[in-house]
Amino acid sequence: MLPAEWIRHDTEILPMWWDRLCAEMGPQSAARYAAGLFREDRRRPIAQWVNPALRAALLVAIETGPEWPVQRFAVFYAPPGSGFTKVHMDNHEWFTRTPQKSPTEREAFDAAIASAEAFLQVEMDFI
Repeated sequence: MLPAEWIRHDTEILPMWWDRLCAEMGPQSAARYAAGLFREDRRRPIAQWVNPALRAALLVAIETGPEWPVQRFAVFYAPPGSGFTKVHMDNHEWFTRTPQKSPTEREAFDAAIASAEAFLQVEMDFI
């Protein structure tokens, strides 16, 4: 169970991500970060949680470019107020050349979601 303050929002990547990334590294570098993930909301699937009261968010999304043979989900965290960080956890990846071989994209995505939810549980102990 996630803390009630965190709301799942998977329809589009929140503008908060772009704003915070630009504040951290500038618009030019932000446009290239994670294969342009935050500039062009085009890669799916995503899982995203937002806490409006804290102005914080957590995102699971594909961080590698579509041309890479190994695709990887990453967990990104926007802490309360300001800032941006990639949460370093297990690699949640799959191989495009063998899409039916484990780990599949679905398995990698589900594992990344489980890691993100575990991160939220621990993070809430410190907020």
